[in-house]
Amino acid sequence: MTSKLKPIKQKKLFEEISDQIRELILKGEFKPGDKLPSERDLAGIFSVSRPPVREAINALTAMGFLEKHHGEGTIVKSIVSAKMGDPFSDLILHSKERVIELIEVRKGIESWTSYYAALRRTGEEVVQFDEIMKSMENSFEAGETSEEEDSRLHIMIAKATHNVIWLHMMYTIFGVIQGYLNLIWKKVYQDTGDRAILLKQHRDIVDAIISGNSQDAYERMFEHLSFAEKKTLVFLSKNSVHELLP
Repeated sequence: MTSKLKPIKQKKLFEEISDQIRELILKGEFKPGDKLPSERDLAGIFSVSRPPVREAINALTAMGFLEKHHGEGTIVKSIVSAKMGDPFSDLILHSKERVIELIEVRKGIESWTSYYAALRRTGEEVVQFDEIMKSMENSFEAGETSEEEDSRLHIMIAKATHNVIWLHMMYTIFGVIQGYLNLIWKKVYQDTGDRAILLKQHRDIVDAIISGNSQDAYERMFEHLSFAEKKTLVFLSKNSVHELLP
């Protein structure tokens, strides 16, 4: 029996650092899109020199937990997207049927994220929701599209659920289809009336979340994505799916 026991190996310093950061990512303390503290700040937090911190960051980057952006620092990556990538994009964006199925999936996921966001949103998140809506309203009044604010809002709703799995899934979906969503805004929602409807729908969703009305939040999101589904079906009945490819 004792022959099966092995000596305990002392972990290297960078491994202890990477284990702590990895654990915080898996627990959702560091969320997809969050910027990691600088090497210098992390070295101060861990009371170590910078080389082991740098080595830990490099290791987590190689494992797909982090992503380095020139001039922006190190960003937490969606751990789902590391396993999916281009094949997932090819699957959902190269036929009319898959595009509509994607909206159906979003209806299932995001109606429930809205439901739980209404139950769990914090005061700080309420402020962020208001900021996104004000930016959307400003874009509308200026006659501009608001695809970036649209994506921010949907991801913000996922953040407000405080459900790490949902958040990573939403980052993955939006990371893959962002270019497609930009074209949807430009080609499907060309009419000012449609954009006014979208703005009201987004406002209704946010109001339900802020007020804590979970059932209304669910219904408003389902209504919003059903509208998107209808408009996309009309567009695809007259155009090739390749018109929506970036």
